[in-house]
Amino acid sequence: MTEENGTRAPLKLEGQYKALAVCWFLGLGSLVAWNSMLTIGDYYYNLFPTYHPSRVLTLVYQPFALVTMATLAYHEAKVDTRKRNLIGYALFFLATLMLIIVDVATSAGGGVGPYIGICACVAAFGVADAHVQGGMVGDLSLMRPEFIQSFFAGLAASGALTSGLRLMTKAAFEKSHDGLRKGTMLFLTISTFTEFLCILLYAFYFPRLPIVKYYRSKAASEGSKTVTADLAAAGVQTQADIEVSNDAKAVPTRLSTMQIFKQNIDFCLDLFLIYVLTLSIFPGFIFENTGNHQLGTWYPLVLVAMYNVLDLISRYIPLIKCLKIESRKGLLIAILLRFLFVPAYYFTGKYADQGWMILLTSILGLTNGYLTVCVMTVAPKGYNGPEQNALGNILVLFLLGGIFAGVCLDWLWLIGRDKF
Repeated sequence: MTEENGTRAPLKLEGQYKALAVCWFLGLGSLVAWNSMLTIGDYYYNLFPTYHPSRVLTLVYQPFALVTMATLAYHEAKVDTRKRNLIGYALFFLATLMLIIVDVATSAGGGVGPYIGICACVAAFGVADAHVQGGMVGDLSLMRPEFIQSFFAGLAASGALTSGLRLMTKAAFEKSHDGLRKGTMLFLTISTFTEFLCILLYAFYFPRLPIVKYYRSKAASEGSKTVTADLAAAGVQTQADIEVSNDAKAVPTRLSTMQIFKQNIDFCLDLFLIYVLTLSIFPGFIFENTGNHQLGTWYPLVLVAMYNVLDLISRYIPLIKCLKIESRKGLLIAILLRFLFVPAYYFTGKYADQGWMILLTSILGLTNGYLTVCVMTVAPKGYNGPEQNALGNILVLFLLGGIFAGVCLDWLWLIGRDKF
């Protein structure tokens, strides 16, 4: 097996499939807490009917994620990836646990106080997201493209799994006393346990996989300092322990962060536009602008579930090489065409029935996941380890910037909402 930069890798890199599975689970843990919040939106609408929970909580989440990510991206070359990711998963764990505590302490009474407490937990989610997504994408960018694909598939799986569980808990508890709250508490408990498992997997199992040690050692030989602590945790502590075929060569000079950004400004714009469009529609429009239909209270949950399931499926499509868009111009054209969803959602919400809305939301999820994986796996090609880590952080920064802009634009749907 030969790497793209000409380095000869060992013929047998043990642990590849285990690493793929761990990447998937770590991706799941990166968004399962936040997706749980989105999926139990009907519970928070029941507690806080006049506070626009889906829009407000998303708006609280994003500035903390964006500012933290910008800070970390600026200092990425000096940030210890191991500490960064462990801090992120620990924050996810503690904030999800606090949501349960807030609900129990206030006996689900609603009001401004509990709402502020929930917003504080959501802000912690934003900080955690910036630590984990930027840290993991930067780290995996210096390994194999399949690892990034698996991580992003795990991100989408968190939405699909939470949606499926939400539909099951709604069916199981719908007729029982306080059933909505019971389902919510079950959700948050599962999320808390998942985050705890992510801490253990990343801290003790992932660094010790041979294929992970190989790529991190290779990055260290190319001048990366972000992998030092992870290598130490795996027992690789000195330069003599780093076994790569080009270890005799001089450490290559890396491009500056600004140079990397200028060379990949189209990829950055791609991710920004993907998530501006998606978050300007999902989840705010789904919960507040789709009107009343035959499915009743199940309607928004079905829409969220269809988006999440198709988003997950689409993230595996780029594994089929002939179906993967690798042309930079082709990616930009496809992403710009997605803005046709704006008039499509307006007219579907105003005139069409629920079947058309479900189909439209499914296509939204399908294109979101597919294009995201195409961009994230194509962009790092041709760079050395430190440059790939820097590029991964830059791409996540623009992804989160797109999400924040989309969340702000989502409020425009409230204009004339009564007409839907």
